[in-house]
Amino acid sequence: MLRFILPFFIGLTMLAPAQQAAPQASPPSRPVLRALPIGGDAKVISQPAPSTDPVAPTTPPVLVKPVPPIVQATPIQSVSPPSPLDVKPTGDDALRLQIFLDQAKFGPGIIDSKPGRFTELAVQSWNEVHGHPINDWIAANTEARKAVLNPLAIAVVPDVVKDWVDGSLPTKVSEQAKRKRMSYRSNAEFMSERYHTDVDYLVLLNGSSKINNLKPHDTLIVPNVQPFTIETITGIGYKADPAMSQRHVVVDTKINQARIFEAAPAALVVAEPGAEPGNATVSYVSRPNRGLIASFPITPGENKFIKFGTWEVRNSVEFPHWRYDQKLLDTGKRSSDSESLNIPPGPNSPVGVFWCGLTKPGIGMHGTPNPETIGRARSHGCIRMANWDAIRLPTLIRPGTTVEIR
Repeated sequence: MLRFILPFFIGLTMLAPAQQAAPQASPPSRPVLRALPIGGDAKVISQPAPSTDPVAPTTPPVLVKPVPPIVQATPIQSVSPPSPLDVKPTGDDALRLQIFLDQAKFGPGIIDSKPGRFTELAVQSWNEVHGHPINDWIAANTEARKAVLNPLAIAVVPDVVKDWVDGSLPTKVSEQAKRKRMSYRSNAEFMSERYHTDVDYLVLLNGSSKINNLKPHDTLIVPNVQPFTIETITGIGYKADPAMSQRHVVVDTKINQARIFEAAPAALVVAEPGAEPGNATVSYVSRPNRGLIASFPITPGENKFIKFGTWEVRNSVEFPHWRYDQKLLDTGKRSSDSESLNIPPGPNSPVGVFWCGLTKPGIGMHGTPNPETIGRARSHGCIRMANWDAIRLPTLIRPGTTVEIR
């Protein structure tokens, strides 16, 4: 009996240490963000190369703050979930979508990862062109994920910022008329407009200390969008074009959007019961409308100054001088030249970096020094756009283009 029990006992004693020495699985390594070159003055923030890459990355990792724990809220009542088509994206997906729409010439407004009314209008325009249901966020978001792999980039403050920033730019119009240029007032303003955003979003991405103390060669995180390079604007004027002069612009003052169509306007709309064309309840026929080629957020003039009707583009010029006429602003009637002031061109000019004058005297589509006010503050009769949108106009429309203000 002992000879059978003894081997069994010895086997147990040998088995226990072996079980204790079994190696535990190591936790998976956490991916680290790093910067990769994409050309120009920015680098995208992307995922690292696969582990099979024999060369280790030489760029220091970008530290990412840990996400705070989510506190579960006690539901008050059960509600029906919204339709998947109606759900707006959030976080990186929202940023990707805004960048995607911006690059497709369907302006979402300021790029800040917070899709608001202008992003919604841009999605509707994009859906109209591609034949999707008007309230479908999924289709555009799916395409944005494919097109914008890296929604953030690392940009370098260029040396040219020294030529375009003037911290002493006066606010009084009489003093501005004495300057040679209406420059940016800070490096932060220069960089925010360059990447189609605002200073608040740059602060959110980088911290206030860094943004408030930017200097040439500093790096900062920005939306990964094609930059608006003010230093490449020369101040030229644009002539009529056989194709672009035949296009048609609809300025919708009810929803604050300018829509650009090919020669034959092809906006196919079906109004819902009780709705009027031009308001937010209009839905579009679910088949592609290739006539629509671009749309941008705008701020129309004050109601008493809006010149409803159909006009034509009369002139198209970069870096316009602006004739400051207080009587015209107050009453809509032009005063004599001796009573007016000539404001120099620049990004902080009241008409921004581009002027597209109409055959209605004193009325035009133009840029603005305050892109964050688009759709909010009213102008004195003209159609205001963000500078990065306004500078695209001569690539889309030219003198002779029909402009309908409704």
